[in-house]
Amino acid sequence: MNHSHSEHEVYGADRHVGHASSPGFPNPSPAAPPPAPAYAAPYFVQLGGGTRRWSTGLCHCCDDAANCLITCCCPCITFGQIAEIVSKGSSNCAVSGALYALLCLTGLACLYSCAYRSRMRAQYDLEDAPCVDCLVHVFCEGCSLCQEYRELKNRGFDMGIGWEANVDRQRRGITLPPMVAQGMTR
Repeated sequence: MNHSHSEHEVYGADRHVGHASSPGFPNPSPAAPPPAPAYAAPYFVQLGGGTRRWSTGLCHCCDDAANCLITCCCPCITFGQIAEIVSKGSSNCAVSGALYALLCLTGLACLYSCAYRSRMRAQYDLEDAPCVDCLVHVFCEGCSLCQEYRELKNRGFDMGIGWEANVDRQRRGITLPPMVAQGMTR
């Protein structure tokens, strides 16, 4: 039988022609999707007791580099945005951020932000990980603020517009029919 394939090509289990791999090296499969990054946690993973995992890890601050930079330079901005969304608008972003900045002078800002992390975990039924909320904020304040910011952002909140604008945006998205583009006319 005359084959038009070279001697290095072999048939795989799916009867497709592939190239033979060298000993010790796997034959790459074109049908296999690339593996997901190890840091990409599933969005909603149900754990025992009804809790869910965070959408991103505590130390994945650079997943949102802009927020990481802002949080490093002025954490009161990030905290104010988180506080307004978590409190559903009852806390103003500017007031919460200013109070956080004042508490930074005393070293107690981490206790204030810890309360909002606990509140957020309760709202979204998130796991208490990697340890209890206050320890996360005492030892990793910047990372915890970045994680909370990313969690809210991954849940569909636009962190820059505040609670009321997010509610209006969601309301418009639910109640308004989609816009239909008109075709070209002469």
